[in-house]
Amino acid sequence: MSWFLYMLQCRGGSLYTGITTDVARRYAAHAAGKGARYTRLHPPERIALVLAFDDKSAALKAEYAVKQLTAAQKRALCAAHGTPADATPDHLPC
Repeated sequence: MSWFLYMLQCRGGSLYTGITTDVARRYAAHAAGKGARYTRLHPPERIALVLAFDDKSAALKAEYAVKQLTAAQKRALCAAHGTPADATPDHLPC
């Protein structure tokens, strides 16, 4: 089973980072207000990044590393590896 690190662009332009085994399901939960507290207050507008990992440990390490980045560095990461701006949870490139 693959694990995914995902980054959401939220209302106001902020970014939220998390991991999951099912990005579409997790995005739906965030969009419905049943995700993290942060996304209840800042609803997601789009998926900005999805990266696949072989196991949970690798995804957790990547999540920690991404969360240490500045906002500008996170945006650069999205620009370099990100999902197209018009991507929907059902049409992810992974």
